[in-house]
Amino acid sequence: MSSPLADRIRPDDLSLVVGQHHLLDEGKVLRNILESGNIPNMIFYGPSGVGKTTVANIAAKRANKRLYKLNATTASVADVKQVVEESEMLFGTDGVLLYLDEIQNFNKKQQQSLLECIENGKVTLIASTTENPYFYVYNAILSRCTVFEFESVNSEDIAEAIERAIKLLGEDVEITPDAKEHIANTSSGDVRKALNTLEVASLTAKADEKGKRLITLDIIEQTTRKKAFRHDRDGDDHYDVLSAFQKSVRGSDPDAAVHYMARLLTAGDLQSVCRRILVMASEDIGLAYPNAIVITKACVDAALQLGLPEARIPLAEAVIMLATAPKSNSAICAIDAAMSDIASSDTGEVPHHLKDSHYKGAESLGHGQGYKYPHSYPNHYVPQQYLPDKIKNKKYYTYGDNKMESATENYWKNIKGR
Repeated sequence: MSSPLADRIRPDDLSLVVGQHHLLDEGKVLRNILESGNIPNMIFYGPSGVGKTTVANIAAKRANKRLYKLNATTASVADVKQVVEESEMLFGTDGVLLYLDEIQNFNKKQQQSLLECIENGKVTLIASTTENPYFYVYNAILSRCTVFEFESVNSEDIAEAIERAIKLLGEDVEITPDAKEHIANTSSGDVRKALNTLEVASLTAKADEKGKRLITLDIIEQTTRKKAFRHDRDGDDHYDVLSAFQKSVRGSDPDAAVHYMARLLTAGDLQSVCRRILVMASEDIGLAYPNAIVITKACVDAALQLGLPEARIPLAEAVIMLATAPKSNSAICAIDAAMSDIASSDTGEVPHHLKDSHYKGAESLGHGQGYKYPHSYPNHYVPQQYLPDKIKNKKYYTYGDNKMESATENYWKNIKGR
């Protein structure tokens, strides 16, 4: 019985690993560690099918260590002890690397059994977990390991893995571009899931009179039971949907906003949604509800950690909040006006009384002289010029007509009017 396709194309070299650019690109910490061949105890944290096992295999190869694999769902302390015993009898290698998958399933006592072997260096431990190790891994283990967080693999990188797998399946197997895109977009960042889908589809596809098996979108839809959603990330439709998405939030229509976000998420475009709502929180809601950016960032962080499909929940929370929040574009108008002036005209030097005076010789240049420290005055305010002379009367910020900015405006009118 042949092994699964995902195992048959498992990379044995870092250059072939898809995704995890933040860890494995040239110059990144984990890549440097692996290339050195001096492998420390590590914990790989991240979702399934993103390369944790693959990287552990490569680590063992690079360090010339014998690799033992255990899964904490079925392994016991006796299995760990057996690995340690075998490590003492090995010759011709530089020791043992124990890859312990799903370490969160080991209880405290079982995890403690690992301490002695990794403390004396007989065994190098690489543990993997889909759960936050800071919640599930015993502190004594954590203190002896370096934690690396693996991320969901983007659709472009999954598509690269699919292309490599198609070559392995043989010249008689082909896949249409839309079928490949659909697999990449509906695999939730899981390379193994994508390759399993491809393998089943290749077995489903019937050979034509020339013996060619063509994997079509229809076959993939039947395999995944997910209908393809037409969405070209580089085409007009993509930008039209993003435009409608932002305009719906700006126009305070939560129903339309959720609808257009659903289109993007159905297409697997998590990154575009996250990026766009972070922009909207400051561009369209802004100072009318300053906490909008804080809440949105928290929801985006949660979504990226969860991955699809669960990511839809915090994102929906953020989008509905943004759509129903009061609106103000005063911040973007202010910064754009200021940047336009800087790009198109000479705005002059910083006034002398505002220049840095924290160095020897500043006084002789007149820097900082005449500056009034606002905190030394009532209400922490004192009138003085801040803009350069050439634009000293310029106004960039205009208070928005919302409750938050109106209250702020009235406050400063009261203070400055005294």
